[in-house]
Amino acid sequence: MKTYLKDKLQVNIYDSREEMGKASAKDIKDCIVSLLKTKSEINMIFAAAPSQNEVLKSLTLYKDIEWNRINAFHMDEYIGLSADAPQGFGNFLMRSIFSLVPFKSVNLINVSATDVDAEIERYSSLLKKYPTDIVVLGIGENGHIAFNDPGVAEFNDKMVVKAVELDEVCRQQQVNDGCFKTLDEVPKTALTLTVPTLVKAPNLFCIVPAKTKAQAVYNTVNGEITELCPASILRTREGAKLYLDNDSSKLL
Repeated sequence: MKTYLKDKLQVNIYDSREEMGKASAKDIKDCIVSLLKTKSEINMIFAAAPSQNEVLKSLTLYKDIEWNRINAFHMDEYIGLSADAPQGFGNFLMRSIFSLVPFKSVNLINVSATDVDAEIERYSSLLKKYPTDIVVLGIGENGHIAFNDPGVAEFNDKMVVKAVELDEVCRQQQVNDGCFKTLDEVPKTALTLTVPTLVKAPNLFCIVPAKTKAQAVYNTVNGEITELCPASILRTREGAKLYLDNDSSKLL
């Protein structure tokens, strides 16, 4: 393992994807336990992507996490998929963690909402009611966090949740990850928590494996802090930690 600070971001590099997943889960678990010593309940936001498989699996194995004192949320969702579509991010998280441990509450963005503005207002209100303590996130191949792609990401966004058009790199990643067979199948629009909504949380755990993310990781850690690489904002946040494997860190 190698660890160092870049600006305020703690960068942690592991030899394997499995080691990365276990280590990040241990740090998240320790953070949960610490917070619950002084708070009756906490609120967590989770990313939904194959890159999160190892950390989510490792988290579900801990027996000393009081899940019944945690309210769960997720950070983005396609617009227009059917409620039972396996590619839906809420459905991914249900399979990966939400149905496997006894959260106090699970709060999903409605993938099949027909009134997008009403759904934005509903989910924004929930997030305001339950201020976020921990975010478990990843980075996209284009440097996005959640669905804040370059071109729509705003570091000073006034919205809590917003509708966005997905760029082609982002949509192609969903094919590369095996979530869709072809680019034409990937929805073109989505709802996302905005950049300020995500990074105002005091504890940010960013888990990014795989060689397909190496350039985005390099830009995040060594490039300019810019909306052209939305994840670069993590370098401005106290309490932000980045977890990499040997593939995603190969350009550092």
